[in-house]
Amino acid sequence: MTTLLLPTFDDVVAAARRIDGGITRTPCVPSVALSELCGCEIWCKLDYQQATGSFKERGARNALMQLDSRARTSGVIAASAGNHALALAYHGRALGVPVTVVMPRSSPLVKQVRCREFGARVILHGENIADARIRADELVSTEGLHYVNGFNDAPIITGAGTCALEIFAQCPQPDAIVVPVGGGGLIAGVSLVSSTLRPATDVIGVESIRCASMSAALAAGHPVRVTAQPSLADGLGVPEIGSTSFAVARQRVKEVVTVSEASITRAILRLAESEKGVVEGAGATPLAAFIEGKLAHLAGKKVVLLLCGGNIDPTTLSRVIEHGLALEGRLIQFLAVIRDRPGGLADLATAIASTGASIKQVSHERAFGEADVSKVQVLCQIEVRGPAHSDEVFEALRAREIEVVARGGLREIAAHEGTNAHCTPSV
Repeated sequence: MTTLLLPTFDDVVAAARRIDGGITRTPCVPSVALSELCGCEIWCKLDYQQATGSFKERGARNALMQLDSRARTSGVIAASAGNHALALAYHGRALGVPVTVVMPRSSPLVKQVRCREFGARVILHGENIADARIRADELVSTEGLHYVNGFNDAPIITGAGTCALEIFAQCPQPDAIVVPVGGGGLIAGVSLVSSTLRPATDVIGVESIRCASMSAALAAGHPVRVTAQPSLADGLGVPEIGSTSFAVARQRVKEVVTVSEASITRAILRLAESEKGVVEGAGATPLAAFIEGKLAHLAGKKVVLLLCGGNIDPTTLSRVIEHGLALEGRLIQFLAVIRDRPGGLADLATAIASTGASIKQVSHERAFGEADVSKVQVLCQIEVRGPAHSDEVFEALRAREIEVVARGGLREIAAHEGTNAHCTPSV
């Protein structure tokens, strides 16, 4: 049996010295809005403010700075869904190291484009990280490239751990740090620092329920492969937790919880509204855990949310915001029947406006609507303050004898997704 050489706290301290000046020391700030939402004292570690938009820069720069002369000349390669690839490309250019990245075909376009802009050779291969890794390993053999694992190499883990050094310097005595979990490198580094500097601080991991590889490893006692399904938290879609990361984290992490797509969507929306921050699905999972009621036991405590990445495709972000509004009951859709006569549509609009709701979209349906040709169906999408406000709208429509034959929104969307998002959240 091969004995793993595990990184130490001293290695994290050395990494911090090594990369100092090459990465951004990101803020860790208290949030009044999120504290009220979550029922505890919330601090946000804004590591999505790194130059390439994620914490991955810490490990990438640390790894590149420790390469031998041969590897620096021949170049490095990695399989990555995007953030590790971006970090390697950016710091590879800065340090003069050629970089090749193999990305799954489903990787966000914005990440593919930026990697190329940073000078990396980008190869699209396979449907997930595992497929991309196979191709990367082939290129290691044929081209003599040095492979840099995005979550399981000691320099990557210790580089990621520098984020926790900053947290403890910026946020006095946190009771818990909530960390997204994909391949495990970040939570391994954070737990390594936390167990040394303040063992009383709980480190809690959050995974997408669509790729819960850390939960599966904890249940089995060793890393196992799970089936990764497409997720808004694409950066966490690693089907098997890293063996080194798992060995470091398993005894140091307090617990690991999973979150749904609906909760991640709502978390992205809340962070955009309250913190004015664009955070990708993976980075939003710590808040998603609170929204889903998975961390209610932290009520009243000081908690740091590690917002680790902000590289979300702009087109995806627009869809997420609208979907999040629907899940919150703030964007609703309904089908009303009105008289097909002058003033009919005006009556409908007046009834909606009288409640203070905002009409976003209206469309008539004549061909496939009522058999009674004197009536017409109108599909309306409106923005309201919440479910109680939507009830006011429907009451105003009934008062004007406008029939609503179908309504959709919070409850219907949640039921379709199989989530409990229609329930009153525990936060």
